[in-house]
Amino acid sequence: MLETKIAEVRLRNPTVLASGILGTSAAILKRVASSGAGAVTMKSIGPEPRAGHNNPTVLSYGPGLINAVGLPTPGYKNMSEEWEQLADLEVPVIASIYGGSIDEFVEVARFVAGKKPAIIELNISCPNTKKHGQVFGFEPDVAGEVVSRVKGVTEEIPVMPKLSPNTPKLKEVAKACEDAGADAISAINTVGPGMVIDVNTAKPVLDFKTGGLSGPAIKPIAVRCVYDIYEVVDLPIVGIGGVSTGRDAAEMIMAGAVSVGIGSGVYYRGIDVFKKVCDELEGFMEERGYKTIKEMVGLAHE
Repeated sequence: MLETKIAEVRLRNPTVLASGILGTSAAILKRVASSGAGAVTMKSIGPEPRAGHNNPTVLSYGPGLINAVGLPTPGYKNMSEEWEQLADLEVPVIASIYGGSIDEFVEVARFVAGKKPAIIELNISCPNTKKHGQVFGFEPDVAGEVVSRVKGVTEEIPVMPKLSPNTPKLKEVAKACEDAGADAISAINTVGPGMVIDVNTAKPVLDFKTGGLSGPAIKPIAVRCVYDIYEVVDLPIVGIGGVSTGRDAAEMIMAGAVSVGIGSGVYYRGIDVFKKVCDELEGFMEERGYKTIKEMVGLAHE
């Protein structure tokens, strides 16, 4: 009942661990898989070792989370042990990559493709660093060039750009990615940047001062973005943003997603959020007579 596909990659259920959450080691990814996820996304891999920002990097602001972790990475050349440990993972592995230039995206993608992940996700939309910003996902021509160049070195590995909710050209960016050869789209990355100030110290709480918003507060934005993207492309969409219940998942799927990314939901409901969401979604489907995820995809457009 819950099986689905991203491009030609089969998932046992539509829940996907979103990048940046619990993806820091092979051991944790294996634990997430055993907790019920249909697929897992690695922490974004960059061209050079990067420590990320100083703490505090994440906090709850009430209706959601705000973070500026800063894309920490050991660098793609320093992950041999992790790739070996991921070889026997029971679910598809999505490798998230980033670069400070299109050439760096290509450099990292070429190497990562050789490790044979199920999908390569292009993080062209992170708002939380000075150098690796959202410029790549803001303009259609730039986003399309990143996809096209990366597709030239990844051979049979599907490529999935992750789009920003912050661009006013979201539909145009999505269409440009499709035209450039993208195999799927994930949406959305965090909203923002935003800021939380500690009124006792009169200073921003995050060390980086600003950060991306995630969690329940951004779900309506994420649903609208998925809805808009579905209207202009004929690609599978991974809907990300505020999903932590089965009803959230159903809403995202009806907007047009074939699967749902879960990140902040781990904070709110624990590492077994994937199983909880699947159980709730299955119950919802049984109540309403849906037999497959495919029957529900894009229903809000009819």
